[in-house]
Amino acid sequence: MRVITYVRPPLAAYQIAAIFNDSRYAEIEASTKSGKTHACLVWLAEQAALGGGAGKNYWWVAPVYPQAAIAFRRLKQALDMEHRTVNESDLTITLPNGAVIWFKSAEKPDNLYGEDVHAAVLDEASRSREESWFALRSTLTSTQGKVRLIGNVKGRRNWFYSMCRKAQAGEPGHTYSKITAQDAVKAGILDTGEVEDARRTLPDAVFKELFNAEPSDDGGNPFGLDAILACVKPLGQGPAIAFGVDLAKSVDWTVIIGLNVAGDTCHLSRFQAPWTETIARVSAVCGSTPTLVDSTGVGDPILEGLQRGGGRLHFEGYKFSSESKQKLMEGLAVRIQTKKVAYPEGIIPSELEAYEYEYTRTGVRYTAPEGQHDDTVCALALAVAAHTQQLLPRAKVTVH
Repeated sequence: MRVITYVRPPLAAYQIAAIFNDSRYAEIEASTKSGKTHACLVWLAEQAALGGGAGKNYWWVAPVYPQAAIAFRRLKQALDMEHRTVNESDLTITLPNGAVIWFKSAEKPDNLYGEDVHAAVLDEASRSREESWFALRSTLTSTQGKVRLIGNVKGRRNWFYSMCRKAQAGEPGHTYSKITAQDAVKAGILDTGEVEDARRTLPDAVFKELFNAEPSDDGGNPFGLDAILACVKPLGQGPAIAFGVDLAKSVDWTVIIGLNVAGDTCHLSRFQAPWTETIARVSAVCGSTPTLVDSTGVGDPILEGLQRGGGRLHFEGYKFSSESKQKLMEGLAVRIQTKKVAYPEGIIPSELEAYEYEYTRTGVRYTAPEGQHDDTVCALALAVAAHTQQLLPRAKVTVH
């Protein structure tokens, strides 16, 4: 008989308490980078190694394929080559006892039905569709398998938040745990300096959700619903000292927003037109006032058209990337939360309220929900950036 000795990797006390318990269901709301993924990989591997056998399936389910692939690579690297067989195309790891650990995407919930699963992890549950949970739950029916649902907090209006509240209230068979960045700092998993840097650089609502596991009331909105509404006031009086222009792309809208010296919106245009007409309208509205223009993609030739004939001094391009857009939106969030910008009721606050953020490995991604527009949000953020530049104190030059 072949004997394999297993030694569990070192884990923090909070990881063991939250995940390695006897409950069939464990719901864990946790700070980013607090070790929840690592601990759940260890848990799933133990379920397969110690309780598995030939033909028994164990699933790791993530919102999208690339996230599932990350977890697959991490477990593959952690297991000794002698004690696992890997299928790169199927994202499976087979253990010596014949148990198979699968890494799957929840993008198409219908593809999750049909199999019998003996234990599972639903990763990033707050960012997964509820239909994927329904499908995963069906696979655990005949086996009565255990499941761990883990994720960052993302507002209050999602199914994972509701499940966590039921577990927290003592739902039979469920265990609830909350893991914060401070827990991870005390355990030596996170650096306190990194957490403090995030506190300084991220909007308050984003930091609280990602690092303190404290849900906002607005479903992950980076500006705050109360703050958005507090900035609504009638269209201000001109003149504008700065403009922001978001150019139409495909079915989107070109939006021009002007801010007066107080930061009040005093001009708002929203239209769809051919590029030649767009250039003419933007030039006529903005004139010689400093204007920041989205020059991403098709915006480059439009910006060049605006800059001809002396416009180079007034029209400046701003290329959107994940990093530059994050910086722009965080600047807008600060203005909104400190009531240093204003806009009329209607399309602007409507798009601001629908706006969302999503945490990725490269930072915080700001975007409108699928199928919705964010043209006025982008134009307002560009106008705020141009307005901020206009209000900066000019250096005094002394001639001797």
